[in-house]
Amino acid sequence: MPEITGEHSNSVSSMASSSSGGEELSRNLFKKYELGRLLGCGAFAKVYHARVIRTGQSVAIKAINKQRIVKGNLAANIKREISIMRRLRHPHIVNLHEVLATKTKVYCVMEFAKGGELFAKIAKGRFSEDLSRKYFQQLISAVDYCHSHGVFHRDLKPENLLLDENWDLRITDFGLSAVTGQTRQDGLLHTLCGTPAYVAPEILAKKGYYGAKIDVWSCGVILYVLNAGYLPFNDTNLMAMYRKIYKGEFRCPKWTSPELRRFLTRLLDPNPNTRITVHEILKDPWFKKGYKEIKHPIDKEFEFKESSEEARYFNAFDLISYSSGADLSGLFDYRVNSEMFVSDESPETIIEGLEAVAEEEGMGVAKKGMGVRLHGQNCKYVIMVEINRLTEQLVVVEVKSSGFGRDLWQDKFKLRLNHFVYEPQPQVSGH
Repeated sequence: MPEITGEHSNSVSSMASSSSGGEELSRNLFKKYELGRLLGCGAFAKVYHARVIRTGQSVAIKAINKQRIVKGNLAANIKREISIMRRLRHPHIVNLHEVLATKTKVYCVMEFAKGGELFAKIAKGRFSEDLSRKYFQQLISAVDYCHSHGVFHRDLKPENLLLDENWDLRITDFGLSAVTGQTRQDGLLHTLCGTPAYVAPEILAKKGYYGAKIDVWSCGVILYVLNAGYLPFNDTNLMAMYRKIYKGEFRCPKWTSPELRRFLTRLLDPNPNTRITVHEILKDPWFKKGYKEIKHPIDKEFEFKESSEEARYFNAFDLISYSSGADLSGLFDYRVNSEMFVSDESPETIIEGLEAVAEEEGMGVAKKGMGVRLHGQNCKYVIMVEINRLTEQLVVVEVKSSGFGRDLWQDKFKLRLNHFVYEPQPQVSGH
């Protein structure tokens, strides 16, 4: 189905299901993952099934070609999607476990959805009302969580809903998603995006829209499809279909219960000002039947690891910050500075020195093991320092920085901490 899009959706999370076969591969990645069959491919990336060597756990790995992303001016899209996915940890959202990088590739390691696409199940026949309600409840639980974190998906459809090994729903493909900070001064989003049959009327009006309201509309279309087995707004003529969407003209099949008819009418209200909200959905009698609220989604630590082309990677530091406002420029910035020096000071003394300079520069500090991560306001730049024991008396200090962080290390930290550098004393021979 064609897509309306002002932003390219070569997403991190798409194709992370088991629905396609293909090329058989078996190779070791970072001495951590064994790559298996090809699940899918696009213009900029390939997605593979993989196995965690240590545990045997299945994952999906998307290998993104850096050069093609940079040439296509799509680095910002990929960075935004990674930034969004790494802060969303919910039982009904595909988890992004970690990001690994070499000079030429970015590898996104994701949860593997064994059950494939929900779309493939609907294609075999409509669901019962109870089963439709179950999946709609899981969908709304995840959408509510996203909205509470300032994230709007903007391309919800059955093709972007996967099923895990327990046949529970997982939202995927955040390639067209937006965050609260992307709104204009009018508080609205303006990018024309989505899939025609699922797009909200206000997007077609091109006057700006609220991300939360268009997600609710798409959820309404999904619920209709689950119950009916076909689309509420459909026409071989695209403009005719848009007219139906704009007017909210649809008919429920005869097997639809009165309660569900009423609920669908509220979801597919063409007026965004009177359309039901997520908060109201959670209170609706039809929706609430058998609903179990997820109060505390599990947060898992997200990791980013940078590697050389020979698959060595540094196990302590992120060029991507753990915070929601991180700058991901390190992903596609080839000018990452890396240097090391030897010191006879203790790791604790070195870290104290780093903290002192960071405090003067107004930087944040995060300690992890024998290392420290220094970041500027809103994590716009990052300096990472890892300390490893060389001998009982000596340590090796490795520093990685990029962007403004490189200049700050050279101009401030390096000058102030120069006395930490170990200089062997010349041997004096006796006569």
